[in-house]
Amino acid sequence: MDPDTSQDKPGLAHYLNAWSPAPVVAHDDLSPAPVSALAAVLDQAPPVTEAGQALPPLWHWLHFLEWPAQAELGEDGHPTRGHFLPPIPGRRRMFAGGRAEFRAPLLAGVPAERRSSLSKVETKQGRTGEMAFVTVRQEISQEGRLSVVDEQDFVYRSGDDERHATGVELDPADAEPSDAPWQLALRPGPPLLFRFSALTANAHRIHYDAPYAQGVEGYPGLVVHGPLLVLLMLEPARREAPGRAVRTVSYRLRKPVFAGEHLRALADPATTGDGTTNVRVATRREEQHATAEVTFA
Repeated sequence: MDPDTSQDKPGLAHYLNAWSPAPVVAHDDLSPAPVSALAAVLDQAPPVTEAGQALPPLWHWLHFLEWPAQAELGEDGHPTRGHFLPPIPGRRRMFAGGRAEFRAPLLAGVPAERRSSLSKVETKQGRTGEMAFVTVRQEISQEGRLSVVDEQDFVYRSGDDERHATGVELDPADAEPSDAPWQLALRPGPPLLFRFSALTANAHRIHYDAPYAQGVEGYPGLVVHGPLLVLLMLEPARREAPGRAVRTVSYRLRKPVFAGEHLRALADPATTGDGTTNVRVATRREEQHATAEVTFA
């Protein structure tokens, strides 16, 4: 019998110790067109219609897009190579959360520069195995002034792992009613997820290919994009308090939402002593799929 060499496999730190990608700089003119397109996807009037108007918070995610060659995509539709993708074998990625600080509004139609850098890398032992936590920091400037600092946290695993959605039974019923002062309701279906994937250059098949999401990834249905949940958590404040500028947002993605589920983004203005507004995404199945803390200038 061959000896068991599973214990001899190197840990994730082995692959990450020498990984130190240099910062990269990208440019974008922040055209109003993608903003109008996302507004149409969300059945709302465009918040920006011409150059010089301020983008809603985090809607710059529609810009600075990267389009790798088709040959550079893996079987799951995700790029096999990327400047800030860690050199982990059998790499699997999850968008876990992040933070953003808005020092000045980003203006549509005004050339912007984004400087991206690796902020932090660490490995941890979780319930289902070893994980690598990678934080990418993005600094976006216009006309020589730093306007937005955007940090995003990603979790990576190596090879196959236990699916956190295994055994989930979807409930198509409306989410439980809430008395939260600020609310937004949405039932994202396949066409909406497909359009959002196109707007964000996201080719991951879990968002538009149901047979793949269910048969290969083990999910009960198409997965609603994490960035979409984050944007939806900022919408109640933007709609109910249009005169208040968001200063910071910190968010965490906890459990996935699936196509066809009815979700509510629920916000309680100034629920803490320091004026922080707490927001969450809830369905009938879960109370906290995603959470965020928002402060205003």
